[in-house]
Amino acid sequence: MEVIATIDQGTQSTRVYLYDSDANPVASHHVEFTQHRERAGWIEHDPAEIWQGVQECTEQAVKTAEKEHGKLNIKAVGITNQRETTVVWDKASGKPLHNAIVWMDNRTEQICADMEQRFGSKDHFRPVTGLPISTYFTSYKLKWLMDNVPKVSKAISSNQAYLGTMDTWLIYRLTGGADGGAYVTDISNAARTNLMEIRSRKWHPETCRTFGLQADMLAEIKSNAEIFGHVKEGPLKGVPIAGCLGDQHAALLGQRCKPQQAKNTYGTGCFLLLNTGEEPQESKHGLLTTIGYQLGPKEAPQYALEGSIAIGGAGVSWLRDQMGLINSAEESEAVASSVRDTAGVYFVPAFGGLLAPHWQGDARGVIVGLTSYTNKAHVVRALLQAICWQAREVMDAMQKDADFSQVQLLKVDGGASNNNLLMQMQADALQIPVHRPSHLETTSLGAAFAAGIGVGFWTKDWVLNADPERSNSQKQTDPSKSRVWRPQVDKDTTSRQYSKWQKAVKLSFGLADLAESDQPSES
Repeated sequence: MEVIATIDQGTQSTRVYLYDSDANPVASHHVEFTQHRERAGWIEHDPAEIWQGVQECTEQAVKTAEKEHGKLNIKAVGITNQRETTVVWDKASGKPLHNAIVWMDNRTEQICADMEQRFGSKDHFRPVTGLPISTYFTSYKLKWLMDNVPKVSKAISSNQAYLGTMDTWLIYRLTGGADGGAYVTDISNAARTNLMEIRSRKWHPETCRTFGLQADMLAEIKSNAEIFGHVKEGPLKGVPIAGCLGDQHAALLGQRCKPQQAKNTYGTGCFLLLNTGEEPQESKHGLLTTIGYQLGPKEAPQYALEGSIAIGGAGVSWLRDQMGLINSAEESEAVASSVRDTAGVYFVPAFGGLLAPHWQGDARGVIVGLTSYTNKAHVVRALLQAICWQAREVMDAMQKDADFSQVQLLKVDGGASNNNLLMQMQADALQIPVHRPSHLETTSLGAAFAAGIGVGFWTKDWVLNADPERSNSQKQTDPSKSRVWRPQVDKDTTSRQYSKWQKAVKLSFGLADLAESDQPSES
Protein backbone atom coordinates (compact mmCIF):
# COMPACT_ATOMS: atom_id res chain seq x y z
CA MET A 1 0.00 0.00 0.00
CA GLU A 2 1.25 3.46 -0.92
CA VAL A 3 0.82 5.99 1.88
CA ILE A 4 1.81 9.47 3.01
CA ALA A 5 2.94 9.87 6.63
CA THR A 6 2.34 13.01 8.67
CA ILE A 7 3.77 14.20 11.96
CA ASP A 8 1.38 16.56 13.74
CA GLN A 9 3.25 18.13 16.65
CA GLY A 10 0.68 20.09 18.67
CA THR A 11 0.61 22.05 21.91
CA GLN A 12 -0.56 19.19 24.11
CA SER A 13 0.16 16.06 22.09
CA THR A 14 1.97 14.63 19.08
CA ARG A 15 0.20 12.51 16.45
CA VAL A 16 1.37 10.52 13.47
CA TYR A 17 -1.12 9.64 10.71
CA LEU A 18 -0.78 7.50 7.60
CA TYR A 19 -3.02 8.32 4.62
CA ASP A 20 -3.80 6.20 1.55
CA SER A 21 -3.99 7.44 -2.04
CA ASP A 22 -7.57 8.68 -1.50
CA ALA A 23 -6.41 10.71 1.53
CA ASN A 24 -8.19 8.41 3.97
CA PRO A 25 -6.44 7.77 7.30
CA VAL A 26 -5.40 4.14 7.65
CA ALA A 27 -3.51 4.27 10.97
CA SER A 28 -2.49 6.71 13.66
CA HIS A 29 -0.92 6.99 17.08
CA HIS A 30 -0.64 9.85 19.55
CA VAL A 31 1.11 10.65 22.82
CA GLU A 32 0.73 13.55 25.22
CA PHE A 33 3.68 15.32 26.80
CA THR A 34 4.47 17.42 29.85
CA GLN A 35 3.34 21.03 30.19
CA HIS A 36 5.97 22.77 32.33
CA ARG A 37 4.45 25.73 34.22
CA GLU A 38 7.07 27.24 36.50
CA ARG A 39 4.97 30.31 37.28
CA ALA A 40 1.77 32.07 36.23
CA GLY A 41 1.77 32.78 32.51
CA TRP A 42 4.83 30.66 31.74
CA ILE A 43 4.51 27.48 29.65
CA GLU A 44 7.45 25.40 28.42
CA HIS A 45 7.95 22.11 26.56
CA ASP A 46 10.95 19.81 26.62
CA PRO A 47 12.15 19.48 22.99
CA ALA A 48 13.83 16.15 23.80
CA GLU A 49 10.57 14.73 25.18
CA ILE A 50 8.73 15.90 22.07
CA TRP A 51 11.31 14.22 19.85
CA GLN A 52 10.91 10.96 21.78
CA GLY A 53 7.15 11.22 21.30
CA VAL A 54 7.58 11.66 17.55
CA GLN A 55 9.68 8.50 17.41
CA GLU A 56 7.16 6.51 19.46
CA CYS A 57 4.19 7.70 17.40
CA THR A 58 5.95 6.89 14.13
CA GLU A 59 6.88 3.37 15.21
CA GLN A 60 3.41 2.57 16.53
CA ALA A 61 1.50 4.04 13.59
CA VAL A 62 3.62 2.15 11.05
CA LYS A 63 3.35 -1.07 13.06
CA THR A 64 -0.46 -0.73 13.22
CA ALA A 65 -0.75 -0.06 9.49
CA GLU A 66 1.55 -2.94 8.52
CA LYS A 67 -0.37 -5.34 10.74
CA GLU A 68 -3.58 -4.55 8.86
CA HIS A 69 -2.34 -3.79 5.35
CA GLY A 70 1.02 -5.52 4.98
CA LYS A 71 4.22 -3.83 3.88
CA LEU A 72 3.90 -0.11 3.26
CA ASN A 73 5.43 2.04 0.55
CA ILE A 74 5.74 5.37 2.36
CA LYS A 75 6.10 7.96 -0.37
CA ALA A 76 6.70 11.08 1.71
CA VAL A 77 6.47 12.64 5.16
CA GLY A 78 4.62 15.86 5.94
CA ILE A 79 5.10 17.88 9.11
CA THR A 80 2.74 20.27 10.86
CA ASN A 81 3.43 21.89 14.18
CA GLN A 82 2.47 24.29 16.92
CA ARG A 83 3.59 27.68 15.64
CA GLU A 84 5.70 30.39 17.34
CA THR A 85 6.93 28.00 20.05
CA THR A 86 10.67 28.71 20.26
CA VAL A 87 13.61 26.30 20.45
CA VAL A 88 17.36 27.01 20.68
CA TRP A 89 19.92 24.20 20.51
CA ASP A 90 23.67 23.73 20.34
CA LYS A 91 25.16 23.25 16.87
CA ALA A 92 27.85 20.81 18.00
CA SER A 93 25.87 18.53 20.31
CA GLY A 94 22.40 18.98 18.85
CA LYS A 95 21.01 19.30 22.37
CA PRO A 96 18.51 21.98 23.45
CA LEU A 97 19.95 24.85 25.46
CA HIS A 98 16.64 25.54 27.20
CA ASN A 99 13.10 24.25 27.22
CA ALA A 100 10.98 25.49 24.32
CA ILE A 101 8.95 28.59 25.18
CA VAL A 102 5.37 27.94 24.07
CA TRP A 103 3.35 30.26 21.86
CA MET A 104 0.87 31.16 24.62
CA ASP A 105 3.60 31.93 27.19
CA ASN A 106 3.44 35.60 28.23
CA ARG A 107 6.77 36.11 30.02
CA THR A 108 7.79 38.62 27.32
CA GLU A 109 5.17 41.21 28.35
CA GLN A 110 7.79 43.70 29.50
CA ILE A 111 9.89 43.22 26.37
CA CYS A 112 6.80 43.94 24.28
CA ALA A 113 5.87 46.97 26.39
CA ASP A 114 9.40 48.36 26.00
CA MET A 115 9.29 47.80 22.25
CA GLU A 116 5.94 49.52 21.95
CA GLN A 117 7.23 52.50 23.93
CA ARG A 118 10.47 52.61 21.93
CA PHE A 119 8.71 52.65 18.56
CA GLY A 120 5.58 54.51 19.61
CA SER A 121 3.13 51.98 18.24
CA LYS A 122 2.02 48.39 18.72
CA ASP A 123 1.90 48.18 14.91
CA HIS A 124 5.50 49.22 14.21
CA PHE A 125 6.41 45.93 12.49
CA ARG A 126 3.10 45.40 10.67
CA PRO A 127 4.19 46.96 7.33
CA VAL A 128 7.11 44.50 7.17
CA THR A 129 6.03 41.32 8.96
CA GLY A 130 2.24 41.71 9.04
CA LEU A 131 2.28 41.28 12.82
CA PRO A 132 1.73 43.55 15.84
CA ILE A 133 4.03 43.65 18.84
CA SER A 134 2.87 40.75 21.02
CA THR A 135 4.13 38.07 23.40
CA TYR A 136 2.71 35.59 20.87
CA PHE A 137 5.55 35.69 18.36
CA THR A 138 8.93 33.97 18.24
CA SER A 139 11.25 36.99 18.06
CA TYR A 140 10.24 38.23 21.51
CA LYS A 141 10.79 34.77 23.01
CA LEU A 142 14.25 34.63 21.43
CA LYS A 143 15.08 38.01 22.93
CA TRP A 144 13.94 36.83 26.36
CA LEU A 145 16.17 33.76 26.08
CA MET A 146 19.16 35.87 25.05
CA ASP A 147 18.54 38.33 27.88
CA ASN A 148 17.93 35.75 30.61
CA VAL A 149 19.75 32.50 29.77
CA PRO A 150 23.55 33.03 29.59
CA LYS A 151 24.32 29.84 27.68
CA VAL A 152 21.77 30.78 25.04
CA SER A 153 23.18 34.29 24.74
CA LYS A 154 26.73 32.95 24.48
CA ALA A 155 25.84 30.34 21.87
CA ILE A 156 23.94 32.80 19.68
CA SER A 157 26.57 35.56 19.93
CA SER A 158 29.30 33.07 18.95
CA ASN A 159 27.15 31.60 16.15
CA GLN A 160 27.16 28.20 17.85
CA ALA A 161 23.37 27.88 18.08
CA TYR A 162 20.53 26.82 15.83
CA LEU A 163 17.25 28.51 16.61
CA GLY A 164 13.72 28.51 15.37
CA THR A 165 10.29 26.98 15.65
CA MET A 166 9.28 23.40 16.29
CA ASP A 167 9.28 22.44 12.60
CA THR A 168 12.96 23.38 12.31
CA TRP A 169 13.82 21.31 15.39
CA LEU A 170 11.94 18.23 14.14
CA ILE A 171 13.33 18.35 10.60
CA TYR A 172 16.83 18.75 12.05
CA ARG A 173 16.37 15.67 14.24
CA LEU A 174 14.66 13.59 11.55
CA THR A 175 17.45 14.27 9.04
CA GLY A 176 20.33 13.37 11.36
CA GLY A 177 20.56 15.95 14.13
CA ALA A 178 24.16 16.79 14.99
CA ASP A 179 25.22 14.37 12.26
CA GLY A 180 24.35 16.58 9.30
CA GLY A 181 20.73 17.42 10.07
CA ALA A 182 19.02 19.96 7.79
CA TYR A 183 18.50 23.48 9.14
CA VAL A 184 15.36 24.62 7.35
CA THR A 185 11.88 26.04 7.91
CA ASP A 186 8.84 26.80 5.76
CA ILE A 187 7.24 30.13 4.90
CA SER A 188 4.18 29.63 7.11
CA ASN A 189 6.26 29.05 10.24
CA ALA A 190 8.74 31.75 9.26
CA ALA A 191 5.84 34.17 8.90
CA ARG A 192 5.07 33.71 12.62
CA THR A 193 8.50 34.68 13.91
CA ASN A 194 8.08 38.44 13.28
CA LEU A 195 11.40 38.24 11.42
CA MET A 196 10.24 37.48 7.87
CA GLU A 197 9.24 40.16 5.36
CA ILE A 198 5.76 39.06 4.37
CA ARG A 199 5.96 40.06 0.69
CA SER A 200 9.48 38.93 -0.23
CA ARG A 201 9.16 35.87 2.03
CA LYS A 202 12.76 36.35 3.17
CA TRP A 203 14.31 37.17 6.54
CA HIS A 204 14.27 40.94 7.06
CA PRO A 205 17.80 42.03 8.10
CA GLU A 206 16.78 45.23 9.91
CA THR A 207 14.10 43.52 11.96
CA CYS A 208 16.50 40.69 12.80
CA ARG A 209 19.04 43.23 14.08
CA THR A 210 16.35 44.85 16.26
CA PHE A 211 16.18 41.56 18.14
CA GLY A 212 19.96 41.04 18.33
CA LEU A 213 20.09 38.55 15.45
CA GLN A 214 21.61 38.31 12.00
CA ALA A 215 19.53 36.97 9.12
CA ASP A 216 22.20 34.39 8.24
CA MET A 217 21.79 32.83 11.70
CA LEU A 218 18.30 31.67 10.76
CA ALA A 219 17.13 28.57 8.93
CA GLU A 220 16.66 28.45 5.15
CA ILE A 221 13.06 29.29 4.21
CA LYS A 222 11.31 26.87 1.82
CA SER A 223 7.81 26.62 0.37
CA ASN A 224 5.27 24.27 1.95
CA ALA A 225 5.59 21.54 -0.70
CA GLU A 226 9.12 20.56 -1.71
CA ILE A 227 11.93 18.32 -0.44
CA PHE A 228 13.27 19.48 2.95
CA GLY A 229 15.53 16.47 3.48
CA HIS A 230 15.34 12.70 4.01
CA VAL A 231 14.70 10.80 7.22
CA LYS A 232 17.92 9.21 8.43
CA GLU A 233 16.75 6.46 10.82
CA GLY A 234 13.76 4.47 12.00
CA PRO A 235 10.71 3.16 10.14
CA LEU A 236 10.72 6.21 7.86
CA LYS A 237 14.40 5.86 6.93
CA GLY A 238 15.12 7.27 3.48
CA VAL A 239 11.66 8.78 3.05
CA PRO A 240 11.66 12.40 1.81
CA ILE A 241 10.23 15.11 4.04
CA ALA A 242 8.25 16.85 1.29
CA GLY A 243 5.74 19.05 3.12
CA CYS A 244 5.76 21.34 6.12
CA LEU A 245 3.25 23.89 7.42
CA GLY A 246 2.36 25.52 10.70
CA ASP A 247 -0.73 23.85 12.13
CA GLN A 248 -3.30 26.50 11.19
CA HIS A 249 -1.97 26.82 7.64
CA ALA A 250 -2.11 23.04 7.36
CA ALA A 251 -5.75 23.13 8.45
CA LEU A 252 -6.48 25.81 5.84
CA LEU A 253 -5.09 23.45 3.20
CA GLY A 254 -6.67 20.38 4.79
CA GLN A 255 -10.06 22.10 4.52
CA ARG A 256 -9.24 22.87 0.87
CA CYS A 257 -9.83 26.59 1.42
CA LYS A 258 -9.44 28.59 -1.77
CA PRO A 259 -9.61 32.43 -1.98
CA GLN A 260 -12.50 33.92 0.00
CA GLN A 261 -13.02 30.69 1.93
CA ALA A 262 -12.44 30.48 5.68
CA LYS A 263 -11.91 27.89 8.38
CA ASN A 264 -11.81 27.93 12.18
CA THR A 265 -9.85 25.35 14.15
CA TYR A 266 -11.04 24.71 17.71
CA GLY A 267 -8.00 23.37 19.50
CA THR A 268 -6.16 24.69 22.52
CA GLY A 269 -6.96 28.10 21.07
CA CYS A 270 -9.13 29.03 18.12
CA PHE A 271 -7.66 30.14 14.83
CA LEU A 272 -9.83 31.59 12.12
CA LEU A 273 -8.13 32.04 8.73
CA LEU A 274 -9.49 33.56 5.54
CA ASN A 275 -7.68 32.83 2.28
CA THR A 276 -7.20 36.26 0.64
CA GLY A 277 -5.47 35.04 -2.53
CA GLU A 278 -2.10 35.94 -4.02
CA GLU A 279 -1.73 39.40 -2.49
CA PRO A 280 -1.23 40.10 1.23
CA GLN A 281 -4.18 41.97 2.75
CA GLU A 282 -3.22 44.61 5.29
CA SER A 283 -5.41 44.55 8.39
CA LYS A 284 -6.56 47.73 10.07
CA HIS A 285 -8.85 45.93 12.49
CA GLY A 286 -6.58 43.81 14.66
CA LEU A 287 -6.02 40.76 12.46
CA LEU A 288 -2.75 39.24 11.26
CA THR A 289 -1.51 39.34 7.69
CA THR A 290 0.08 35.96 7.18
CA ILE A 291 0.91 33.22 4.71
CA GLY A 292 -1.84 30.78 3.80
CA TYR A 293 0.22 28.22 1.92
CA GLN A 294 2.62 27.92 -1.03
CA LEU A 295 2.42 24.58 -2.82
CA GLY A 296 5.86 24.54 -4.41
CA PRO A 297 8.88 26.85 -4.75
CA LYS A 298 7.69 28.13 -8.14
CA GLU A 299 4.02 28.46 -7.13
CA ALA A 300 2.47 31.77 -6.14
CA PRO A 301 1.76 31.89 -2.40
CA GLN A 302 -1.73 32.16 -1.02
CA TYR A 303 -2.00 34.77 1.74
CA ALA A 304 -4.46 34.89 4.60
CA LEU A 305 -5.97 37.08 7.26
CA GLU A 306 -5.92 35.41 10.65
CA GLY A 307 -7.67 35.96 13.92
CA SER A 308 -5.75 34.15 16.66
CA ILE A 309 -7.69 33.42 19.85
CA ALA A 310 -5.63 32.13 22.77
CA ILE A 311 -8.33 30.27 24.69
CA GLY A 312 -10.63 27.81 22.96
CA GLY A 313 -10.54 24.19 24.05
CA ALA A 314 -8.08 25.24 26.76
CA GLY A 315 -11.01 26.97 28.46
CA VAL A 316 -12.93 23.69 28.57
CA SER A 317 -9.83 22.02 30.03
CA TRP A 318 -9.71 24.77 32.67
CA LEU A 319 -13.32 24.04 33.67
CA ARG A 320 -12.33 20.40 34.12
CA ASP A 321 -8.82 20.53 35.57
CA GLN A 322 -8.73 23.74 37.58
CA MET A 323 -12.34 24.24 38.63
CA GLY A 324 -13.76 20.70 38.69
CA LEU A 325 -17.03 21.83 37.09
CA ILE A 326 -16.96 18.95 34.59
CA ASN A 327 -15.32 15.54 34.61
CA SER A 328 -14.36 15.47 30.95
CA ALA A 329 -14.26 17.80 27.97
CA GLU A 330 -17.07 15.77 26.39
CA GLU A 331 -19.28 16.39 29.43
CA SER A 332 -19.27 20.13 28.74
CA GLU A 333 -21.91 19.65 26.03
CA ALA A 334 -24.34 17.80 28.30
CA VAL A 335 -23.84 20.17 31.24
CA ALA A 336 -24.26 23.28 29.08
CA SER A 337 -27.33 21.75 27.41
CA SER A 338 -29.02 21.27 30.78
CA VAL A 339 -29.86 25.00 30.86
CA ARG A 340 -31.53 27.00 28.10
CA ASP A 341 -29.17 29.99 28.34
CA THR A 342 -26.41 31.47 30.50
CA ALA A 343 -28.87 33.31 32.79
CA GLY A 344 -27.04 36.55 32.13
CA VAL A 345 -23.55 35.17 32.85
CA TYR A 346 -20.78 36.32 30.49
CA PHE A 347 -17.30 34.80 30.48
CA VAL A 348 -14.19 36.40 28.97
CA PRO A 349 -11.40 33.75 29.11
CA ALA A 350 -8.48 36.19 28.92
CA PHE A 351 -6.30 34.01 31.14
CA GLY A 352 -3.06 35.42 29.72
CA GLY A 353 -4.34 38.45 27.83
CA LEU A 354 -6.40 38.77 24.66
CA LEU A 355 -5.06 38.20 21.16
CA ALA A 356 -7.03 39.17 18.02
CA PRO A 357 -8.57 41.60 17.49
CA HIS A 358 -7.67 43.40 20.77
CA TRP A 359 -4.01 42.46 21.40
CA GLN A 360 -4.55 43.42 25.02
CA GLY A 361 -1.75 41.76 26.97
CA ASP A 362 -2.91 43.15 30.32
CA ALA A 363 -6.41 41.64 30.06
CA ARG A 364 -7.34 38.86 32.47
CA GLY A 365 -10.24 36.47 32.68
CA VAL A 366 -13.56 37.69 34.03
CA ILE A 367 -16.93 36.07 34.72
CA VAL A 368 -19.67 38.67 35.16
CA GLY A 369 -23.41 38.66 35.72
CA LEU A 370 -23.33 36.18 38.60
CA THR A 371 -26.43 35.98 40.80
CA SER A 372 -27.68 33.60 43.46
CA TYR A 373 -29.49 31.78 40.64
CA THR A 374 -26.24 31.00 38.77
CA ASN A 375 -25.12 27.38 38.77
CA LYS A 376 -22.21 25.52 37.21
CA ALA A 377 -24.17 24.78 34.03
CA HIS A 378 -24.55 28.51 33.38
CA VAL A 379 -20.80 29.02 33.76
CA VAL A 380 -19.98 26.08 31.48
CA ARG A 381 -22.42 27.35 28.86
CA ALA A 382 -20.98 30.87 29.17
CA LEU A 383 -17.50 29.53 28.41
CA LEU A 384 -18.75 27.77 25.28
CA GLN A 385 -20.58 30.93 24.28
CA ALA A 386 -17.40 32.96 24.81
CA ILE A 387 -15.55 30.76 22.30
CA CYS A 388 -18.24 31.64 19.76
CA TRP A 389 -18.28 35.35 20.57
CA GLN A 390 -14.50 35.52 20.14
CA ALA A 391 -14.90 34.04 16.66
CA ARG A 392 -17.63 36.61 15.97
CA GLU A 393 -15.21 39.42 16.86
CA VAL A 394 -12.70 38.05 14.37
CA MET A 395 -15.38 37.61 11.70
CA ASP A 396 -16.47 41.23 12.12
CA ALA A 397 -12.87 42.38 11.70
CA MET A 398 -12.45 40.22 8.59
CA GLN A 399 -15.57 41.67 7.06
CA LYS A 400 -14.16 45.18 7.54
CA ASP A 401 -10.73 44.24 6.18
CA ALA A 402 -11.59 41.99 3.25
CA ASP A 403 -15.30 42.07 2.43
CA PHE A 404 -16.07 38.94 4.39
CA SER A 405 -19.69 39.14 3.24
CA GLN A 406 -18.55 37.10 0.22
CA VAL A 407 -18.10 34.07 2.48
CA GLN A 408 -21.30 32.16 3.05
CA LEU A 409 -20.04 29.28 5.21
CA LEU A 410 -17.41 28.62 7.90
CA LYS A 411 -15.47 25.35 7.74
CA VAL A 412 -14.60 24.02 11.21
CA ASP A 413 -12.30 21.37 12.64
CA GLY A 414 -10.29 20.54 15.76
CA GLY A 415 -11.21 18.61 18.87
CA ALA A 416 -13.78 21.03 20.28
CA SER A 417 -15.73 20.93 17.01
CA ASN A 418 -16.96 17.53 18.22
CA ASN A 419 -19.22 19.51 20.56
CA ASN A 420 -22.51 19.77 18.64
CA LEU A 421 -23.92 22.42 20.97
CA LEU A 422 -20.82 24.56 20.49
CA MET A 423 -21.17 24.33 16.72
CA GLN A 424 -24.85 25.33 16.84
CA MET A 425 -23.98 28.26 19.09
CA GLN A 426 -21.26 29.22 16.59
CA ALA A 427 -23.70 29.23 13.69
CA ASP A 428 -26.07 31.39 15.76
CA ALA A 429 -23.31 33.82 16.74
CA LEU A 430 -22.04 34.22 13.17
CA GLN A 431 -25.42 34.03 11.45
CA ILE A 432 -23.95 31.80 8.73
CA PRO A 433 -23.84 28.01 8.31
CA VAL A 434 -21.01 26.04 9.91
CA HIS A 435 -19.67 22.86 8.25
CA ARG A 436 -17.75 20.09 10.00
CA PRO A 437 -15.99 17.43 7.85
CA SER A 438 -15.96 13.70 8.54
CA HIS A 439 -12.21 13.74 9.31
CA LEU A 440 -11.51 16.38 11.95
CA GLU A 441 -7.71 16.12 11.93
CA THR A 442 -7.38 18.58 9.08
CA THR A 443 -3.96 19.77 10.26
CA SER A 444 -2.56 16.28 9.65
CA LEU A 445 -4.47 16.04 6.38
CA GLY A 446 -3.10 19.38 5.20
CA ALA A 447 0.46 18.26 5.93
CA ALA A 448 -0.24 15.08 3.96
CA PHE A 449 -1.56 17.11 1.03
CA ALA A 450 1.56 19.29 0.99
CA ALA A 451 3.89 16.28 1.16
CA GLY A 452 1.91 14.46 -1.53
CA ILE A 453 2.16 17.47 -3.84
CA GLY A 454 5.86 17.77 -3.00
CA VAL A 455 6.61 14.32 -4.45
CA GLY A 456 3.94 14.26 -7.16
CA PHE A 457 1.77 11.73 -5.32
CA TRP A 458 -1.19 14.12 -5.65
CA THR A 459 -1.75 17.14 -7.86
CA LYS A 460 -2.56 20.61 -6.63
CA ASP A 461 -5.81 20.52 -8.62
CA TRP A 462 -6.94 17.29 -6.97
CA VAL A 463 -6.07 18.53 -3.48
CA LEU A 464 -7.98 21.80 -3.84
CA ASN A 465 -10.96 20.57 -5.84
CA ALA A 466 -11.74 16.96 -4.89
CA ASP A 467 -14.93 16.35 -2.90
CA PRO A 468 -13.65 15.58 0.62
CA GLU A 469 -16.77 13.55 1.50
CA ARG A 470 -16.46 11.18 -1.47
CA SER A 471 -13.81 8.47 -1.33
CA ASN A 472 -13.38 4.75 -1.84
CA SER A 473 -12.80 4.02 1.83
CA GLN A 474 -13.90 5.43 5.16
CA LYS A 475 -11.51 3.65 7.50
CA GLN A 476 -10.81 5.68 10.65
CA THR A 477 -13.27 8.28 9.33
CA ASP A 478 -16.76 8.64 10.75
CA PRO A 479 -19.21 9.83 8.06
CA SER A 480 -21.65 10.87 10.78
CA LYS A 481 -19.18 13.58 11.84
CA SER A 482 -19.87 15.50 8.64
CA ARG A 483 -22.64 17.97 9.40
CA VAL A 484 -23.87 21.48 8.68
CA TRP A 485 -25.39 23.74 11.34
CA ARG A 486 -27.58 26.69 10.36
CA PRO A 487 -28.53 29.66 12.54
CA GLN A 488 -31.53 28.98 14.81
CA VAL A 489 -31.50 32.29 16.72
CA ASP A 490 -32.63 35.45 14.98
CA LYS A 491 -30.15 38.19 14.12
CA ASP A 492 -31.56 40.80 16.55
CA THR A 493 -31.36 38.47 19.56
CA THR A 494 -27.82 37.48 18.64
CA SER A 495 -26.78 41.14 18.30
CA ARG A 496 -28.15 42.01 21.76
CA GLN A 497 -26.30 39.11 23.39
CA TYR A 498 -23.10 39.96 21.54
CA SER A 499 -23.27 43.60 22.72
CA LYS A 500 -23.51 42.43 26.32
CA TRP A 501 -20.49 40.17 25.88
CA GLN A 502 -18.51 43.06 24.37
CA LYS A 503 -19.28 45.04 27.51
CA ALA A 504 -17.75 42.22 29.55
CA VAL A 505 -14.67 42.23 27.31
CA LYS A 506 -13.96 45.86 28.18
CA LEU A 507 -14.13 44.96 31.88
CA SER A 508 -11.26 42.47 31.37
CA PHE A 509 -8.76 45.13 30.27
CA GLY A 510 -5.98 46.36 32.55
CA LEU A 511 -6.28 43.63 35.17
CA ALA A 512 -2.78 42.10 34.97
CA ASP A 513 -1.71 43.79 38.20
CA LEU A 514 -4.34 41.80 40.09
CA ALA A 515 -2.18 38.71 39.60
CA GLU A 516 0.76 40.30 41.37
CA SER A 517 1.53 38.89 44.79
CA ASP A 518 0.07 40.79 47.75
CA GLN A 519 2.49 39.10 50.13
CA PRO A 520 5.11 41.41 51.69
CA SER A 521 8.54 41.01 50.13
CA GLU A 522 11.21 39.32 52.19
CA SER A 523 13.75 41.70 53.67
